[in-house]
Formats: sequence, C-alpha cells, structure tokens
Amino acid sequence: MPSTRPAPARTKLLDAALNLIREKGFSATSVDELCQAAGVTKGAFFHHFESKEALGAAAANHWSEVTGAMFAAADYHHEADPLARVLGYIELRKSLLEGEPAEFTCVAGTMVQEQFGASEDIRTACRDSIFGHAATLEADISAALAAYGLSPDWTAKSLALHSQAVLQGAFILAKASSDREVARDMVDHLSRYVRSLFHRPPAQEA
Repeated sequence: MPSTRPAPARTKLLDAALNLIREKGFSATSVDELCQAAGVTKGAFFHHFESKEALGAAAANHWSEVTGAMFAAADYHHEADPLARVLGYIELRKSLLEGEPAEFTCVAGTMVQEQFGASEDIRTACRDSIFGHAATLEADISAALAAYGLSPDWTAKSLALHSQAVLQGAFILAKASSDREVARDMVDHLSRYVRSLFHRPPAQEA
C-alpha cells in the first residue's frame, strides 16, 4: 500500500529545484523561490543544504535518480535486437519532447552551462549525471556491434556520449527558437545516423 506520509522537506526542495532550474535557470532561482515552491521554511532549507550551491549539486544527483528510474523501466529494454533497444531509447527521448522547453530540457545540462567555471561541485555533479546516463547505453551499443559483426574505429562509449551531445544541443535549439519541433528534428537525425552506422544485417555467415 502506497505511503500517505508527506514527502520530507529535502525531497520537496529537490523536486522544486528540478522545475525551477529548467524554467528559470539556476542563477535566476533564489532560495526564497525554492522554499516557496516547495512549501517549506528557509530554516528547513538551511537545515538540509548549507548553501544554494550545495542544493544545486544535490539537484543534479536527484535528477539522475528520478530520470534513471524512468529509463530503467522503459519498454525498449525488452527488445531482442540490441540495435532496436538503442533506437528505442532514442525514440523515447523524442516522445518526451512535449510542451514548453522547461518541461523537457535537462537539469544537468542547464546547470552545467551556467555554472561551468563558477562552481566545481555543480560541474562535477552535472558531469556525473550526463556521463552516467550515457554509460547506460554502452552495453546495448556494444551488443549491437557484436550482433551486426562490426569493428569500427569508434567505441560504444563515444557513440553513447555523442547521443547526449545531440540531445543537449537539441534542447539548446528548442530554447533558442521556442520550438520543440526543432529538437524533434535533431533527434530524428540522431536516429538516422545511428541506423547508418549499423548498415549490415546481423551476422548470418555462421
């Protein structure tokens, strides 16, 4: 039976941070706004976080946990063909591009662009979030290379990171144009590119 207990103040603050950072950016979000959005006192904020910077680093980790659980439960993992799993991941990313940019852009990507050079703790947390998510794709990419009999001059890790570079760039274009369709077009190009890399059918010689 689901718990009816209210979320603790720390979780409320982190959830509020995910929304406000995507909507306004980290720098433009104040502690007062975070407390108001979370419905907690300023005293509660500083009980859980010694500074706004500490909240920012924790928010990147919280983002990884929330989104990681969602992707781990996605249906594409059930595909037998590893390439289908990779393409299914990309298709899921496209399906999430709904609403305004603040509703689908990445917390870690937004913060690291703002805080690079300003906060080492936030930069590190955002790096871990983005690179950690990319790492979840590596096993399927490696399996696809084996299934399709390919030995390219690139690695599963590099393609996984490339996928994140395209997605983060797509978010920037959506923000710049206020048009999610631009981002959806970029994800379609990513899908085409990945398909082009695996141009041979699964090895059948054996």
